[in-house]
Parts: sequence; C-alpha cells; structure tokens
Amino acid sequence: MAVRSPRARRPRSYPPGTPTTWTRPARAAILPIVEHATDTHGATLINFALFDLVGKALTPRMRDLTRVTLVRDDTPTEIGRLYPHAGPLLGARWNEALVADCWPDLLRMSGSLKYGQATASLIVGKWSAASRQNTLATALKEWGMLRRTIHTAKYLSDPAYRRKITRQLNKGESLHALRRDLHYAQQGNVTKPHLSQQTEQAWCLTVLTNCVVTWTTEYYSKAVLGLRAQGRDVPDEVLAHISPGHSDNINFFGAIHVDVEAELAKLSDGWQPLRPAQLRELGL
Repeated sequence: MAVRSPRARRPRSYPPGTPTTWTRPARAAILPIVEHATDTHGATLINFALFDLVGKALTPRMRDLTRVTLVRDDTPTEIGRLYPHAGPLLGARWNEALVADCWPDLLRMSGSLKYGQATASLIVGKWSAASRQNTLATALKEWGMLRRTIHTAKYLSDPAYRRKITRQLNKGESLHALRRDLHYAQQGNVTKPHLSQQTEQAWCLTVLTNCVVTWTTEYYSKAVLGLRAQGRDVPDEVLAHISPGHSDNINFFGAIHVDVEAELAKLSDGWQPLRPAQLRELGL
C-alpha cells in the first residue's frame, strides 16, 4: 500500500485574514479602444472574428505569411482573372452560406461579450476548444478567416499600415522593458509563497509602473506646451506615436529616501523644471 508523505497530506495554509474567495471587479476602459496590435501568436481565427464582431480591429504583425490560408468567394479561374498576382494566394473557398445561417447567433454571442454578459477569456477558451462538428464554432472561424484575409491583404500591400502596427508593438515592448527594470531586484521572479502576497507583489509592480508612466506623461505634456508657446510646431499626429514607457531618467538601483514635504517646498508651482539649471545656464 502506498503511503503519502505528511507533507502531501498537510492542508494548504494561508496567512490570517486571507479571503477564501476571490472576485475581480469589472473595469471599463476610460479610453475608447478601437484597435489592438499583437504578434503572430495572437492572430487566431477566433480572435479575428470576435474583434470584428464587437466593432474593434485586430492588427497583428504576421510572419510565415506563405503558410496563412486566405479565402476567396469565387472559383480559382475567376479569381485568377480578376487578381492575377494575388489569385494564387487565395487557396480556400469561403463558406458564405454557413456564416449567413449562423449570423443571428454570432451577433447574440458578440453582444454578450461586448456588454459584459460573458468574459472574453471564457468565450475565446470555449470556442477555441470546440470540436469541428460545432456549427457555430465553424461559422465563427469562417468569419475570422475572412477578416484575416482582409488584414493580410492590407498588411502585404500597405507599408504605412505595417509601420503603424510595428510602432504600436514597440510601445508595448517599452512598457514590458520598464516593468522588467522595476522588477530587477527580484530578477523578475515572484518569490512570495502565498497567493495574497503574490497579489500584493504584482500590485506593487503595477503601482510603480503607473507612477512612472503618469510622471512621464505629465512632463511630456508640459514640454509640448512649452515648445508650442515658443512657436514650435508639434502636431498631434506626431504625439500619437510617443510612448510614456521610457525610463532613461529613472534610477532603478539602491534605496531612495525622499523627504516629500521638503521637496514640495522647493517647488514654486508644484512642478520640477523641465531642464536642470546647468543646462538652462548653457542655453541648452
């Protein structure tokens, strides 16, 4: 008879005051999100379909495009005549009848997702694991295949579209780099043994990241207003490509003790100068 070790029988313990159930309140984004850029791993047919059905755009940076199946709505001969260059790439026939039959159900499902009746993780997980015999899952993937074909065609033909996606991904990578730098003392590891402590550690990293992003955003705004006051042309189109995830001015090492009241007393208007005094004296 196999005997389990005492460690295996020991009940899982939590520190005093740890709740036994965890709930996560729903939070609505303040900014209207209309587009989401991701790498190839997020470019699934389910994601393409769901993003479009809720009125948003999935714009992934694609690789291995020769392996991506693109769809057509006519015979190969007719498509080859209309599109002599792209025709050979459109290798599969789109099942429009199936999508039309399931369209009311697709709209009801996307409405549940858009208005918070179901979570995105639940819907994506369920439909991604659905069998091929599931008619609605098949229709959802057919719609996703059509949206992926449209995105791929634009991705291949429009260099500006590709650059925009790359810039969006670079913004995300800059935030990842900032989090890694802030987490350097633990080398990026979650070292706490209990769930509540792990949650607190993650929240602390989130708070620090938000502090840096907020600080940078506020001073970016002051810098832009200062430049415009001097007559410099700073168009909003350029500002749309600036990320607040830069961290060249952040000291990540050592213990920093700040006398908040003393530091605030040095500020006349609540802000630090945009340039150090030495640079201002040199006219830089």
